[in-house]
Amino acid sequence: MGIFQMPDGLANKIAAGEVVERPASVVKELIENSIDAGSTWIKMEVEEAGLKRIKVTDNGHGMPEDDAERAFLRHATSKIQNETDLFRVNTLGFRGEALASIAAVSRLTVKTSLGESAGTYLTIEGGDVTAREKSDARQGTEIIVEDLFFNTPARLKYMKTIHTELGHITDLLNRLALSHPEIRFEAIHNGKSLFKTAGTGDLLQVISQVYGMSVARKMLQVKHETLDFSIEGYIAKPEVTRASRNYISTIVNGRFIKSMQLAQAINRGYHTLLPIGRSPIVVLKIDMDPILVDVNVHPTKLEVRFSKDKALFEAIENTIRDAFKRTSLIPEMEQKYSGKKNESVQGNLQFGEAEQKSSTRMDHTPQVHLTQVNENTPDIGHNGLSPESDQKRSRDYPIQQTENPAYDSFEMPVTDYDSQTEIENPGERVPVMYPIGQLQGTYILAQNENGFYMVDQHAAQERIKFERFRKKLGQTENELQELLIPLTFDFSKQESIFIDHHGQELEKVGLFFEPFGNQTYIIRSHPNWFPKGFEEEVIREMIEQIMKDEKVDVERIREDAAALMSCKRSIKANHHLNNDDMFTLLQALRKCSDPFTCPHGRPVIVHFSSYELEKMFKRVM
Repeated sequence: MGIFQMPDGLANKIAAGEVVERPASVVKELIENSIDAGSTWIKMEVEEAGLKRIKVTDNGHGMPEDDAERAFLRHATSKIQNETDLFRVNTLGFRGEALASIAAVSRLTVKTSLGESAGTYLTIEGGDVTAREKSDARQGTEIIVEDLFFNTPARLKYMKTIHTELGHITDLLNRLALSHPEIRFEAIHNGKSLFKTAGTGDLLQVISQVYGMSVARKMLQVKHETLDFSIEGYIAKPEVTRASRNYISTIVNGRFIKSMQLAQAINRGYHTLLPIGRSPIVVLKIDMDPILVDVNVHPTKLEVRFSKDKALFEAIENTIRDAFKRTSLIPEMEQKYSGKKNESVQGNLQFGEAEQKSSTRMDHTPQVHLTQVNENTPDIGHNGLSPESDQKRSRDYPIQQTENPAYDSFEMPVTDYDSQTEIENPGERVPVMYPIGQLQGTYILAQNENGFYMVDQHAAQERIKFERFRKKLGQTENELQELLIPLTFDFSKQESIFIDHHGQELEKVGLFFEPFGNQTYIIRSHPNWFPKGFEEEVIREMIEQIMKDEKVDVERIREDAAALMSCKRSIKANHHLNNDDMFTLLQALRKCSDPFTCPHGRPVIVHFSSYELEKMFKRVM
């Protein structure tokens, strides 16, 4: 078969396979064009999740007649004139593929005008212009896409349910609204309002419309600037988590992108504040010189490549960490009422937005052990919290009465944290709490003038010990300790291949594997910072890192070792403490740099405000 050049119609249909995956792809390209046209108002109307009809209307600049028809030719663009422009892209669209691809697989009409005189009306079917007329002079553009994939029926079988396709469109609109809070977006599906934003430029207001007011109230604003990057946005407190990374929105120069590396940098910023398997809600806007980012690496422009990626990731990580070091992260217990008429109001206590559920099934009645001194209680000193004589406290702790604030007035509490600000004393982030008892030998009950607190004693001491072990292991040099009895390891064939191939990386961190038979190795020495009793776990974790990342992160290994040691050596549940033990534990917790979660991200403290307690008992309404 000879080589020939494909007709434009066929080439456009092939290109549509990359650019137009589903109705949401069409919505994305049309709205991004509206944004590039300087629109301050964009309205989207869809029927049957866009499979039947998509209509996008804006108040942008509009197009003259010649440009209106030329815009639907393949590789037609007003944004790239030469190769130099390709490396300084400031617009969302630039490749000149989208409109041609959409028109090739649909029945499309466009009405556009500069607002000075009569505009242009075009009808395009399967990529061919079938009608040209004059239109009204309303400034802006209106594009209607109908019968998507009518001439490529094979593509239709890959479409999901209307509910699924509508979900993709809604998610896209959320990202666009978060990326451009200065634009008023409106979305309608099958004649019913789907989504609407005010376009005031207030990002937090858009967050409340996308994720709800309860989430917006738990967001912290972050700002940071370097010579190369400007980082600004909102991060959720660690108590607000979700099961997937889909709630992390990263926006680079006004363009929403998906980046595993950026998401990992954000998670590193949360560090041990996130529970295992959970992700935060984050909206970060990153601005930089366009020459530092390559947006031309994927047809849908969702992926980019950074030229100073390490500096950017480090800046993001430090910005988030610094923000958390300036605020108290104790979750507030909130009452949620049913709101049903003619029924008694019942309070349902929920742990913020963290979706933490506890079992209501108990094998015994909860017992509250009040602050009676038990001299026979084992000293907590063996757990590293030996009470000092000057810390002995009276059994009756005073509670100061404070005036109730004006609860009938509401203001969204948002704090602006600039990462350049000096970090405050860690003890000021956790108030002094006076123990009044213990619940089920597991939770310390405490109070102060701000209300009532519950503290998970195991998680609290785990955090205290983790920070102590982490500091100790971090100060230890990478000297080797000879072993009287070598450690023996049996590995799978895949693991053995990795060990043989990455022997040099392992030797750099002090691990020398000697073959000892089929897939068996021995180690005669290891770094002296290895925690005693946990050597095998640490070594196997290093092997897992090698297999996953093809490198060994010693700092992370040391942190994991510290977490392992702190968990094994902390007090467990059903361990009764006396008053001095509890007070000493609470005071030690206040001195931690991150006192709000254990090393695995579980909460340490929860707080019931005085007002919430009064609401529960109907002292206030």
